[in-house]
Amino acid sequence: MTDGHSSHTRKEATIDGPFFEELAVGMTLDPAPAITIGPGETAVYQAICGDPLATSLSRPLAEAVTGRPGLLVNPALVLHASIGQSTVATRQVIANLFYRAVTLQRAVRHGETLQSTVTIRGLRELRRRDDRPARGLALLAIHTTCLDDGSTVVDYERCAMLPFRDPNATTGHNDDLGDTDSTVDLSAWARFAPDWDAEPLRPSSPAEVAVGERKTDPLRDVVTNAPQLARLGQNLAAVHRDRSLGPDGRRLVYGGHTIGLAQASLSRLLPDTGTVVGWQSCDHPCPVYEEDLLSFHQTVLDERPVGSGRLRAIRVEVDAERTDGSSDAVLDWRVVTWGA
Repeated sequence: MTDGHSSHTRKEATIDGPFFEELAVGMTLDPAPAITIGPGETAVYQAICGDPLATSLSRPLAEAVTGRPGLLVNPALVLHASIGQSTVATRQVIANLFYRAVTLQRAVRHGETLQSTVTIRGLRELRRRDDRPARGLALLAIHTTCLDDGSTVVDYERCAMLPFRDPNATTGHNDDLGDTDSTVDLSAWARFAPDWDAEPLRPSSPAEVAVGERKTDPLRDVVTNAPQLARLGQNLAAVHRDRSLGPDGRRLVYGGHTIGLAQASLSRLLPDTGTVVGWQSCDHPCPVYEEDLLSFHQTVLDERPVGSGRLRAIRVEVDAERTDGSSDAVLDWRVVTWGA
């Protein structure tokens, strides 16, 4: 597979594209507008996802933990902005299959501005079938920086399924897009752990969760305000805005919405969490629709002392109960956190 960083070819996507056959490995798309995240954006996000992550709610706590002034932006909101900026490549997305190697390399504070670049790292045309339009998979490399100081904020890959503009076109693309490795090696993640003071995060009565123990959050949550969250992150994928594009006229919910609600559940289960360091893997086995009722299950896979705190590797599984009474597994997320 060609390394997407080996080419400097740039492309400005048409407002209705790009479609699969218009992409080439190594192509870098013109970036979406930069986003400054402030109190307004965080208030809207909090209203939609309700994440009790304490360091993104309390400025005094954030300053005590980090040793620096300013309130932290919820790392999930940082990812929403980055993913939304990456949709310059996926306006016509059919589905997002996975996220891979998501590393949050620095915290973001209120008032900082994020910019993302999207490079096509691999392409694979899918086998043609009579029962569906022509389509292919695009592996996207996303690099998000803070414009205030030029530092890297987050790096990752995601794999999107895109349609062809011309159903009779062929490309010959057959890249190996790789696999998602769900095994979390915390020793490899230790270098991304923040050099913060975990002591202010320690509760007086810690709710310890044993490694290997699977817990179900007693609080289920319904998916609402789906297009509002997509708009907040400047997510341009039409299928998340236009319900006529979804199956049976149901609007397909942006996958990050499910992740945001799952992180909120994780913060409830482990209130001593200070931040999310990254995602080892994130798979969406089934779609989510508006008004689905989500259930959350968490398993601490491993933990490791780092500095004054500890890293945790956690598997988060989410099930969706549909309005017709059916149920599906919709998220399998391996996430790495840092806390007390």
